[in-house]
Amino acid sequence: MIAIGLDAADPVLIEKWMAEGHLPNIARLRTEGAYGRVRGSAELHGERVEAFETEPLWVEFATGCRQNKTGAWSAFRYTPGEYGISTIDEGLPAFDAFEPFYALGEKRKVAVFDLPITRLSDRVDGVQVLGWGGHHPLTGRHSNPAGLFDELSRRHGENAVVFKDNGIWWDKDYLKWLDGALASSVRARTAICLDLMERDDWDLFLAVFAEPHTAGHDVYCFSQPDHPLYSALASERPAEDLLLRTYQDVDRAIGEIAAKAPSDAVLMCFSLHGMGPNYSDLLSSVVISELLYRFNFPGSAALGAAGSDSPPGPLITHPRRKSWIGELWTRYNGTSPIARFVRSRLPGSLLKGSYHDLASPFTDQARDEEMLWHPAMWYRPMWPKMKAFALPGFTKGRIRINLRGRDPHGIVEPGDYDALCTEIEGHLRRLRDARSGEPLVKAVYRTRRDSLADDPKLPEFDLDVLWHERITDVVDSPDFGRIGPFPHFRAGTHWNRGFVAAAGPGIAAGTSLPTAAAVDFAPTILQLMGCRLPAHLDGRPLFQADLEPAEAESSAA
Repeated sequence: MIAIGLDAADPVLIEKWMAEGHLPNIARLRTEGAYGRVRGSAELHGERVEAFETEPLWVEFATGCRQNKTGAWSAFRYTPGEYGISTIDEGLPAFDAFEPFYALGEKRKVAVFDLPITRLSDRVDGVQVLGWGGHHPLTGRHSNPAGLFDELSRRHGENAVVFKDNGIWWDKDYLKWLDGALASSVRARTAICLDLMERDDWDLFLAVFAEPHTAGHDVYCFSQPDHPLYSALASERPAEDLLLRTYQDVDRAIGEIAAKAPSDAVLMCFSLHGMGPNYSDLLSSVVISELLYRFNFPGSAALGAAGSDSPPGPLITHPRRKSWIGELWTRYNGTSPIARFVRSRLPGSLLKGSYHDLASPFTDQARDEEMLWHPAMWYRPMWPKMKAFALPGFTKGRIRINLRGRDPHGIVEPGDYDALCTEIEGHLRRLRDARSGEPLVKAVYRTRRDSLADDPKLPEFDLDVLWHERITDVVDSPDFGRIGPFPHFRAGTHWNRGFVAAAGPGIAAGTSLPTAAAVDFAPTILQLMGCRLPAHLDGRPLFQADLEPAEAESSAA
C-alpha cells in the first residue's frame, strides 16, 4: 500500500488540469481505478458542522478519530488562566489516547515520511521521518531510527521551503525565490521517497507532498481568474503559472513513485482539503477581532476606517511594506494621511509603540511566544476587559466569551451567556461585503450547551463562525461601521474540498467513490493492507470488503 498525501491540493484545479492533460499520472489513477471527493466535518452536540482546518484534519487522518474525540478543533491552543495562545504540536493529548493508525507493531513493515501533526511511535516497525519539510509542520524534526533524518538530509539536501514560506504576493524578490525553492523541494522530496522505498519491502509507504499548500497560499492570485487580484495585476503576472507547474512537478513525482512500486501495490493519492481564493483569512484574523473591539468599546475603532458611506475605492494592489502585518499596522485608523504615509516607510524599530492599547507586531517582546504575527494577538492586552474576543484563526472565526467563573477576569455572568451569544451572532449576520453588499456569514455554531462546561474535548471557543466563500477586502457593519479596506493577505486559503484517487489490485477501473472524510482514510488504508479494523475508528472504508472490526488489533493506547 502506497499512500501519497498532496497537502491542500485542490480537486477543482486537479480535475481541470487532468482534463487539459497537465496531470497524466493522477489522471491515470482516476481512469484505471477509483476517484472521489473529500469533505471535512465534525460532530458537535450531535450536529455535523463544517470543519476543514489543516491541522485538525491531519490529526483526524493520523488517529482515525473525529475532533469531538481528539479535542483537536483548531491550530491554536488557548490557555484560560493567562489568556494565552500557542500552536498545537505533537504534544497534543490526542496522541496520548490514540496511536497513529499505522502503528501496527511487528505485524506490518511501515515507512512514514513527512506526515504533518503526528509524533514518533514505538509501535511502528520500520522508519518514521517527521518535519523534514512541509508548510510549517507542527511536529519535531526527527526520525526513528534517530540518525535517519540527518542521513537523508545529507544525501538529498535540506528542504528549501520549510519555515521560509512567509512571504507575500506583492514581494517580487520572495516570488522569485519561491519559484526555485518549490521545484527544489519537490525534487529532494521525491528522491527521499524513492530512497526509502528501496530500503525494505514495505507493507505501507506513507508520504506527504507539502508543496501544493505553499504554492496555493502564495501564488493562487497569479494563476486563477476567480481571485480579484488576477485581473488587477494582469500586467504583472509571471510568464509561467507557478501553481500549475508545482502541481505538474508533484504529478511527475507520483509517476516516478508508481514506476518503482511493486506490481501488486495499491497506489493512493489524496488531499484532505483544497485551496481556493482567500475569502477567510482577512475575516478570521482581522475583521472579527476589530468588530469585537468596537462592540466592547462603543465609539472606538482600532484598525481600519469607521462610519464611511462612500464607495470603498480600488483594491490595494501595491502595498509599501514587504509584510502583510507591517502593512496593516501602518494603516491604523486615527492618524492623518500624512502620518500614515510616513509610518509606512519607517523601519520596524520605530513602530514599537502601541495604538489604542493594542500590542505592536514590532515590539521587542518575544514574537514567537506572543504570536504577534497574527493580528488577533494585537488585541490580546484588551481581552481581560472585553465581554468577548476573537481567538486567532484563519479558516473560520473563533470567539471566546470572557465568562465569570471560567476565565480569570471573566466579566460575563453565566446567566447572560446565551443572550450575549445571540447578540454577537446578530452583529455577525449583519456583516456585508462593502463592494457587493452580499452577506459574509454562512453559519454560526455554538460549541457549548453549558456555559461552564469544562470538558477538555470541547472547543476552547464558544462561537464558531463559518464564512461564505466570497473574497473581500472591506466589510460594512450597520452596527459598527466600515472595517477596511485592507490589502489582501495570502492569495489562497483552505476550502472544504479534497480528493482521493486510488488504483491497484481489487479496485475496478472507473469507480466513483462516495464523498470521504479525513477519518475514512485510516480504515480504508488498513483494509487495503488486509488489516482488521480497530473498533475505535470513527470512519468507514471507502471500498467494500468482508472485514470486521477487531478488538485485538486496536491501536488505542
